[in-house]
Amino acid sequence: MRISLLFIFLVLSGRLSAQHSVPATAEFKVAGAVKKEMRFQISDLNGFRQDTLGDVVIRNHKGEQKAVAKQLTGILLKTVLDSAGILVDKPKEYSELVITLIASDGYRNVYSWNELFNTEIGDHVYIVTAMDGMTLDQRPDRILVLSLADRNLGSRHLKG
Repeated sequence: MRISLLFIFLVLSGRLSAQHSVPATAEFKVAGAVKKEMRFQISDLNGFRQDTLGDVVIRNHKGEQKAVAKQLTGILLKTVLDSAGILVDKPKEYSELVITLIASDGYRNVYSWNELFNTEIGDHVYIVTAMDGMTLDQRPDRILVLSLADRNLGSRHLKG
């Protein structure tokens, strides 16, 4: 059985945030089992449709409230992945795809292709473009991915 991997690497911008131990990022790339490897700068995300997500409570893996993210807007992760064109030879190979998001500090989140493209979860995994009145380029840790379908968002809260 062949397992294809699709990676999103969050690339260092060379600047560390004083408030966070996670290095800030200003770009990311989509690579792996894609038709076209793509690198995205923060400004590139303006070309995608952005959804208003409202306020979201961030809970850790125990369900304890850690923060409230206010005035969120974001782009569906699967929309960005679609722009790179997922590469498979046969339709059955989609079920073998794993999408791994890797933050600048090495923290990883994993999704299956089916989870993102064939379930309700995929309609709620966002690259956050604005939060707490700040746009992505104004935020200390820049790139942020949240799975709003998760009960405890902290487990797949990927920043930097």
